Amino acid sequence: MKRLLTGVVALVLLSFPLLAADAGLHVIKSYKLGGDGGWDYLKADPESRHLFISRATHVIVMDMDSGKVVGDIPDTQGVHGIALANDLGRGFTSNGRDGTVTVFDLKTLAPISKIKAVGENPDAILFDPATKRVFTFNGRSHDSTAIDAATGEIVGKIALDGKPEFAVSTGGGEIFVNLEDKSELLRLDPKNLKVENRWTLAPCEEPSGLAMDIKNRRLFAGCDNKMMAVVNADTGKVITTLPIGSGVDANGFDPEEGLAFASCGEGVLTVVKEESPEKFSVAQSVSTERGARTMTLDPTTHQIFLVTAKFGPPPAATADQPHPRPTILPDSFEVLVVGK
Repeated sequence: MKRLLTGVVALVLLSFPLLAADAGLHVIKSYKLGGDGGWDYLKADPESRHLFISRATHVIVMDMDSGKVVGDIPDTQGVHGIALANDLGRGFTSNGRDGTVTVFDLKTLAPISKIKAVGENPDAILFDPATKRVFTFNGRSHDSTAIDAATGEIVGKIALDGKPEFAVSTGGGEIFVNLEDKSELLRLDPKNLKVENRWTLAPCEEPSGLAMDIKNRRLFAGCDNKMMAVVNADTGKVITTLPIGSGVDANGFDPEEGLAFASCGEGVLTVVKEESPEKFSVAQSVSTERGARTMTLDPTTHQIFLVTAKFGPPPAATADQPHPRPTILPDSFEVLVVGK
């Protein structure tokens, strides 16, 4: 009996760290928004409590606390991402289909202007506080365009020699961006518009999402081969890789909680705990819904917002579309909120 009890106690003690490491997150609510069309990135604005959601030809603006739609930014053809310059009172969308950027007022949500010819298929977009510039990352022209956020003028471009996906700014004169087709990570100089470093992300393949722990200089890249690569932002060394779900398209990092996230289209949100700048572990795999591949973090509530819809069977394959995507069921688009 004593031996049996000892074994039970040992099992409990071994299990305790696993329970303690669990982040305790789950889907706490959902908001059905409906409407037609696909989606890509979304962006939380903790100051206004607005959630900006790209929706093919327009951007939906939702109140993060009530789930009510409070505005809509029209004529953003093929919109991918949203960048916010709160100190300037302006927002920016990357419109992939027509190669433009829409500038809008953050208070009224009314469009101000449209910047043309920024590049071929502008995808990710960010505002860099150090230079007061907006950068688009252009998937087909393999470059990044720098725009003066105050004037809307294009000030130059950076040749990237590869297909950029997501990017992050440190706010201190550095930008990092993934190259999906090269499985590389670049460090950019946003002031002088040049590539400072080019690092391989092996064994990570086809990176998409990217997030950063700015304080500890750690980057988190979401990779198509079901792993998250943790990278030293000073040396470019891959410190470790962790297993995640399939179909990742976005990453996030919560500095107060020390958690990194990977939103995966198979229907999971992988949560990674930063135990120290050198030690990382998977804390939880949160069940979300199929298609919830992009995310944004609200740093005020520590909640994660994701979007998806219900799907039907794919249409018949054609010569132009040999691998068609599943159809989106009408009026099924929704926002998921993950929290404690």
